[in-house]
Amino acid sequence: MRRACEFTLNSSQNRESGGFSYLGDSGGGGKHKRVIPCLTGNMVWSLIRLGYLDDPRVQRGIDWITTYQRFDDGASEAPKGWPYGRRSCWGRHSCHMGVVKALKAPAEIPTDKRNDDVKRTIENGVEYLLKHHIYKRSHDLTRVSKTEWLRFGFPLMWNTDALEILGILTGLGYRDSRMEEALDLVVSKQDDQGRWKLENTFNGRFQVDIEQRGKPSKWITLNALRALKGFYG
Repeated sequence: MRRACEFTLNSSQNRESGGFSYLGDSGGGGKHKRVIPCLTGNMVWSLIRLGYLDDPRVQRGIDWITTYQRFDDGASEAPKGWPYGRRSCWGRHSCHMGVVKALKAPAEIPTDKRNDDVKRTIENGVEYLLKHHIYKRSHDLTRVSKTEWLRFGFPLMWNTDALEILGILTGLGYRDSRMEEALDLVVSKQDDQGRWKLENTFNGRFQVDIEQRGKPSKWITLNALRALKGFYG
């Protein structure tokens, strides 16, 4: 695991900014122009989970998130300059999936180790997601932003779903009425044996498959029960 973590840091982290890139640079590390928020959030979260929180390189990744991640709900004019040039990741509205991954990473930091920037980032990320009722359009809460967010999957990559978001929020201790529609969605998917199915999968794209689409899933069931218990106690 240590070798895998070191490989990730050496090949994907951009040495100039601390963010993570999906393409490597010829000089080593991640390419500066290819740093993106969802990958940075996922990598920082993973490295914290694996014991690298105090590593200076991971701290730089956290700093990237607290410095650059946007949580606006539709800016009148999109920010200019690096790293906001990638329209698919930024645009005039914050990328919902980027917000989720950027929130997931600092949420993993123990409470007593969160500095003011981390606390602010968590507060902004949480309010953004609650404003959207997890998976809705904030400017029209009768509409679902993406139907794929209603289908639960494991593991997730850049994508997200309502269950992952609920897991992050309940893990942070939030019990807000704006989460209830998403919780009702979770309950509605439980079968008569108290299980949940795998609806979304990357099987066929990994070296090994994880469970089967359309079949009861141990991972989805575990995450659903955690979210429900976290909200209802």
